[in-house]
Amino acid sequence: MNYRYLGHSGLKVSEICLGVMTFGGDTVKNELATVSQKEADMLTSTALDLGINFFDTADVYSGGVSESVLGKALGKKRKDAVVATKVRFAMSNKPNDTGLSRFHIIKSCEDSLRRLGTDFIDLYQIHSYDPGTPMEETLRALDSLVQSGKVRYTGCSNLTAWQTMKALAIAEKLNLEKFVTTQLYYSIGARDIEHELVPLCIDQQLGILCWSPLSGGFFTGKFRRNSAIPADARRSIPKSSSIKYWPVDEDKGFEIVEHLERISSNYDKSVAQTAINWLLQRPAITSVIIGARNIQQLTENIASTGWHLEPDDVQYLDNISKPVIPYPLWHQMYSDER
Repeated sequence: MNYRYLGHSGLKVSEICLGVMTFGGDTVKNELATVSQKEADMLTSTALDLGINFFDTADVYSGGVSESVLGKALGKKRKDAVVATKVRFAMSNKPNDTGLSRFHIIKSCEDSLRRLGTDFIDLYQIHSYDPGTPMEETLRALDSLVQSGKVRYTGCSNLTAWQTMKALAIAEKLNLEKFVTTQLYYSIGARDIEHELVPLCIDQQLGILCWSPLSGGFFTGKFRRNSAIPADARRSIPKSSSIKYWPVDEDKGFEIVEHLERISSNYDKSVAQTAINWLLQRPAITSVIIGARNIQQLTENIASTGWHLEPDDVQYLDNISKPVIPYPLWHQMYSDER
């Protein structure tokens, strides 16, 4: 396992992060949270044994159950793990049990600490933007949690470039704790963030944590042109296969899978391992978040690290998956070439 700095911080995390949205314990049974406590214990222990020290969850995953299951699974090994969780979304129907107000952030942090069975959260992330709360209020609340020792580092997720830059600028102006990471949807077939967010992250030394690096299973190789949709894939779940979760241009995606398969055979790797390895070689990446429902999926995804695609293969995959460049970026690129 290779390790990278968590953004511009001095903390090192594994370049593969285990996302535990699938942890549902023995009480939650929904399409995504299918992993029992016993299974979570085995997955967590195996992940640690194989070098993963980074685990990502959120308070909203199964109403807090994911955090509780992870906390129990880590147990005495908590000291060996870097734990990330998130705050933003509604945890009940109460009017103040949602958003990024000081009230909700501090209460949610206390609740997450209790569920995780820990005294501190290594990385506390805002899960999305909250237009109803001034950014200054949010950042001051996060800063107070860092100063109190309940949170070590802060990050954001699913923010636009201007929202992210605004938060960084306010934090710098007011001498508040700045985000060290941003968690974003990124895969070889969903490269939207490369237009503005990646350049921002490079400029501001913000580490990128990639969620859904296989676009809900599309780039595992299970999905093929003119073939039946596999019943056991995440994208096959009716509620979760909505484009709002894992948008992919499927016609282009099928073509990318075919090229991935050809290149992966040269390395004796799977399509999924090759897609994740490509992602690990993109600029500003701190860690790629993988999910796993069993040991086999976990070990296969971990095997995405420890080797490198040759530069020519990286360039080839870059070219065949290149996204359409929006205005005014294409105009700026044209101007640079003149």
